Amino acid sequence: MSRHDRVQEAIRKEVSLIVHDQLKDPRLGFVTITSVELTPDLRYAKVFYSVLGKDEDYTKTKQALDSASGFIRKEVCQRVKLRLAPEISFREDRTGEYSVRIQQVLDEIKELNDQSPSGEEGVGDQIKNEETVNKIRKEDRGESKKSKRGDKKQ
Repeated sequence: MSRHDRVQEAIRKEVSLIVHDQLKDPRLGFVTITSVELTPDLRYAKVFYSVLGKDEDYTKTKQALDSASGFIRKEVCQRVKLRLAPEISFREDRTGEYSVRIQQVLDEIKELNDQSPSGEEGVGDQIKNEETVNKIRKEDRGESKKSKRGDKKQ
């Protein structure tokens, strides 16, 4: 493990401890510090967090973390003993929600396969399932129903 990786992990651990133990902001929900991306010169750190709750919980937590970023920066610098305190920015991490959505899609596909009369999946069923998965992927990415290339080539 390189020094850069060790510093990233130390910052993640310390930010997590500071948020859970020292911040008393009522806007903070159930926050988990998931990872830290640190620039090679150790001057800028993106701290990724996830929140258990709805979109408004993310918004409130973001406001609370942004308002406490100076305090967190000072504490991290003292605890990790860095020459320069990295500038910290907080970013949402919604990978947990994305994985839940993928599991829901897989469950829907399994239900469709279980409902087929023969129990075996035919070529037509495979195409329908692939189309369903592609449709859900586009919805999750916020793309429109039209493809980018147009509907001429198929």
